[in-house]
Amino acid sequence: MSREAMEFDVVIVGGGPAGLSAAIRLKQIDPGINVCLIDKGAEIGAHILSGAVLDPRALNELIPDWREQGAPLDTEVSEDQFMVLSETGATTVPNFILPACFQNHGNYIISLGALCRWLGAQAEALGVEIYPGFAGADILYDDENRVLGVITGDMGVDREVKPTAAYQQGMELRGKYTLFAEGCRGHLGKRLEAKYGLRADADPQVYGIGIKELWEIKPEKHVKGRVTHTAGWPLEADTYGGSFVYHFGENLVAVGLVVGLSYANPYLSPFEEMQRLKTHPTMRSLFEGGKRLAYGARALVSGGLQSLPKLVFPGGALIGDDAGFLVASRIKGSHAATKTGMLAAEAIAQALATGRSQDELAAYPDAFRNSWLHEELHRGRNFKPWMAKGLRVGALMFGIDQQLFRGKAPWTLRNQADHLKLKPAAACAPIAYPKPDGVLTFDRLSSVFLSNTNHEEEQPCHLRLKDASLPIATNLAVYDAPEQRYCPAGVYEILRDDDGGNARLQINAQNCVHCKTCDIKDPSQNIEWVTPQGGEGPIYQQM
Repeated sequence: MSREAMEFDVVIVGGGPAGLSAAIRLKQIDPGINVCLIDKGAEIGAHILSGAVLDPRALNELIPDWREQGAPLDTEVSEDQFMVLSETGATTVPNFILPACFQNHGNYIISLGALCRWLGAQAEALGVEIYPGFAGADILYDDENRVLGVITGDMGVDREVKPTAAYQQGMELRGKYTLFAEGCRGHLGKRLEAKYGLRADADPQVYGIGIKELWEIKPEKHVKGRVTHTAGWPLEADTYGGSFVYHFGENLVAVGLVVGLSYANPYLSPFEEMQRLKTHPTMRSLFEGGKRLAYGARALVSGGLQSLPKLVFPGGALIGDDAGFLVASRIKGSHAATKTGMLAAEAIAQALATGRSQDELAAYPDAFRNSWLHEELHRGRNFKPWMAKGLRVGALMFGIDQQLFRGKAPWTLRNQADHLKLKPAAACAPIAYPKPDGVLTFDRLSSVFLSNTNHEEEQPCHLRLKDASLPIATNLAVYDAPEQRYCPAGVYEILRDDDGGNARLQINAQNCVHCKTCDIKDPSQNIEWVTPQGGEGPIYQQM
């Protein structure tokens, strides 16, 4: 049965800052360009998760009068604080010592989901057709292997992929050009990288996982506009990562921990490390008497300039975190996503104006190489490779890189894939995590509840195993099933019979918050994350 098809000038997959900025810029240049944007979330912003401190530079370029238009940037950063934590103490680093990348004057503490909802309204007002709840499930190609668009996922199929009474076939969305803006570890982006060899001249991408909670704290403890970052405890010195605490709005605090997925100990649990963080005296005193409002988790790219793939292929381009545009040294990516969306849009508008379609948009990577974003990524390119060498060595060497060489050191360090870093369980010490108290620290299931995550149980599992034997034969036998610990939502469980035998993996896909960590960190690269039915997953309200 042939699928229903719709034709557009431009199809955009993903309603984050990259995709929405591209859509807006296209309409600004030529209101006659027919633009369609789809997003797998139930609404624009539903799947958006970030710290988030926003550098408004790109937004200033995209919508110069954003203040007058009511953009939700209400809390300007008032002070920066950087601390190195030990188990019981904290050392504050003087601001004059901090590299410029750690300073946030002129930036804003925001809800990125709220900003994306506002950008979505701006795009619709310009005539962009936005369809939330539609997941880009597959890519359309022509006989010359050019991208023609995407296919949205089928709805109403059971576990055996058979149609139910609620069956609704996915549609073909065809465009002269297609932009992929799926965010970190986009599953269509992965396929495009493999098909066109986009990573042939790039380092492997590297990642972190960010665990975030939103709290309402006592008014007397709230310092609106304060931005705090920490390094050190609870992570070991050889594990890349750090925390953030952002005061914004009315007595709201965003707190989170980023753990580099290059960690070696398979017993490490990023979720438990985040819960442990809040027991530190500086954190406990802040959150005691407060209320946890929301929870979420998301992988984030951190490879920088040397891990960027080729950005274009016949018929389309990668933008935002789908390509890897996050400035790890600044802990920021939204401004980069916005800028790449704009640059790609300008290249497409130029191509359409000359009657072109389905070719490579060479003007987009050329414009990137000549942009302030390229300069910024080049300046911070050695941050993650240095920090992967441990906190002490990394901090010293990156400090020299930034303060002495001003980001222009005559060397570029290389990145290695995260899944290769995991050591066998026999070579590592188990980590004893305290039980949650239900007041300051919590378990996974109560946390997932606060993410408003929901999936239809009877649909096909969207967490696919390439080889069903590997979770037991390799992951459990060698690494003590690390998927039980790196997943922040309790998706993966090892079940046994009463006598302890017959070990088997159970996948609780309904709990999945779409963080993509399993797709990244699995030591056998055996887990493939694909989109579930459109409109499912988390619904982040204020994140």
